[in-house]
Amino acid sequence: QVQLVESGGGLVQAGGSLRLSCAASGRTFSTYAMGWFRQAPGKEREIVASISWSGGSTYYADSVKGRFTISRDKAKDTVYLQMGSLKPEDTAVYFCYYASLVEGTYWGQGTQVTVSS
Repeated sequence: QVQLVESGGGLVQAGGSLRLSCAASGRTFSTYAMGWFRQAPGKEREIVASISWSGGSTYYADSVKGRFTISRDKAKDTVYLQMGSLKPEDTAVYFCYYASLVEGTYWGQGTQVTVSS
């Protein structure tokens, strides 16, 4: 079992920044990747960014490239999402995910990000 605890969501004005954190605990000895999805009201969940745990390769959705940065702290089993130049369309619930070839995939509880215009 793996537990995920997210933090850092909130309300911010357009153009502002927020940093999300997601800490994994439990059976985290075989982490493959971690990342973030988001889901806006009435829309499907979509990937935002991901990072491979061993090599640190990253992936970003086109909509956030150049504005968001994903990073990891392997010692703390934590992934971060630094969000900048936020837009109202970034408003969504952001979900952290953890992927392991042994343990499977786990999801965080979600954290609300609201960007006001």
